[in-house]
Amino acid sequence: MIAVWLIRHGESESNAGLPTENLTEFTQLTPKGHRQAESLIHVVAKPDLIVTSPYIRTKQTAHPLLAHFPGCPQVEWQVQEFDYLSLPPQTTNRAEILDLCKAYWQRRDPFYRDGEGAESFASLMHRVRQMFQQLQQLDNQCVLVFSHGGFIRAVLWSALTQQTEISPKGMEKFCCFIQSIRIPNAAIVKLHLHQDEIFVSNILTSHLRDV
Repeated sequence: MIAVWLIRHGESESNAGLPTENLTEFTQLTPKGHRQAESLIHVVAKPDLIVTSPYIRTKQTAHPLLAHFPGCPQVEWQVQEFDYLSLPPQTTNRAEILDLCKAYWQRRDPFYRDGEGAESFASLMHRVRQMFQQLQQLDNQCVLVFSHGGFIRAVLWSALTQQTEISPKGMEKFCCFIQSIRIPNAAIVKLHLHQDEIFVSNILTSHLRDV
């Protein structure tokens, strides 16, 4: 059995509503986000592998645990956020962004790319399948995967529904799913993979109470 802890990154500058000109992959943690990352030390036993996305905020969230468990192997997988809009860094008008988000989902085109730096829904689901394939290659290990809210919800949707078809209808169902579930910053979701079965925990946040 493979134990997987999906951990969302700590609070980032954009999560806190702070102005930033950084592209999404370079957005950094706030002081609160760093405290959330430190809180993980109290609930995580030494893993066999630590995985981060290419984005700096997951690496910053993993840093306290990497320092706490020196020598623990670390790798980078394609578990980054689902960035489906192509927005210039200076775009801060929330109402405008929400309108663009709504238009994207109403399009219901799983292969549509909004522009440079944007990803299609089909590409997101390919990355989810790729992660599961990478995990299945591990044998009886405990793995921490530092990722992002959108990607973690895509993993949960895939695990719970076993949806494999990339279609407008599937995209619509996924949109409904992600609106019904929230993954707070530095929250944990545990998966246990055994043969063809995936067991999913609730969303764990007790370690964040005093942060």
